[in-house]
Amino acid sequence: MEDLGKETETVKEPGIKEPIQEAVKEFTMTAKRFEFTPSTITVNKGDKVKITITSMDTTHGFSLPDFNINERLEPNKPVTVEFVAGKAGTFTFRCNIICGS
Repeated sequence: MEDLGKETETVKEPGIKEPIQEAVKEFTMTAKRFEFTPSTITVNKGDKVKITITSMDTTHGFSLPDFNINERLEPNKPVTVEFVAGKAGTFTFRCNIICGS
């Protein structure tokens, strides 16, 4: 039988849902003495978040305690942090390796 230009659609079994591909919010961040750039990122509750962080000068840390994230950042070696923002609120990230007063 020949298709005469009719559009076809796929019929799925009732009650079976296709998985939804959720977008990932991606950020690039740099760390250097006493500073993360950007210093603030904004996401919504439920967002999948991916942050690629590179130390520009010395060994730093990246700590986001509310999401159990604790990473070591070696100079010029990007580190990727991924998590789901499962809570609403304001959460502070910081360096957890002391490099000065």
